Amino acid sequence: MTNAIKLAALAPVLLLGGCLSLGGEAPDSLLTLTPTSLAPAGSGASAASDTALAIVEFDVPKALDVTRVPVQVTDTQLAYLQDAVWVERPGRLFRSLVAETVRTRSGRMVIDGDDPGIGASDRLHGTLRNFGYDARTREAVVTFDAVRNGTGATVATQRFEARVPVAVAETAFVGPALNEAANDVAGQVADWIG
Repeated sequence: MTNAIKLAALAPVLLLGGCLSLGGEAPDSLLTLTPTSLAPAGSGASAASDTALAIVEFDVPKALDVTRVPVQVTDTQLAYLQDAVWVERPGRLFRSLVAETVRTRSGRMVIDGDDPGIGASDRLHGTLRNFGYDARTREAVVTFDAVRNGTGATVATQRFEARVPVAVAETAFVGPALNEAANDVAGQVADWIG
């Protein structure tokens, strides 16, 4: 009788198990961005709020606001690269890359995060326009429209872009090319900020 009670208690759990899906098949690997240089461990900075740089969340079109790698097939057709998955959304990855690049190149105090928590008057934000593979030109393309609210009433904008040729439209080639293009754009942004 005890076994029958245990089986009866487990029956709903067993039935429920057939209805639940805890996610699809996991990808073989995930893509990420790696900066060409990192600030050394233990490094830090302190600055007045008027000299610190806050990097605010970047706007991203819905087609890029996913963990998949977009492929521009034609001017009006978009697909996604098979088996290519980012570790997190490209807008966040790119923002972290820009922050690290500015930090290492300038030595400035850079505040990066969803809620910087500081009233820095120098703020960088913008829109990540392209972050994928262009099948028409066989290139990885990163385009970023930066907006910088400097001290006082100064506002400056600049478009940055990098294109890196890709030998084969496969994750093993597109991922490193996107990393190279993203580092190129982050370096351009860092030079622009000064």
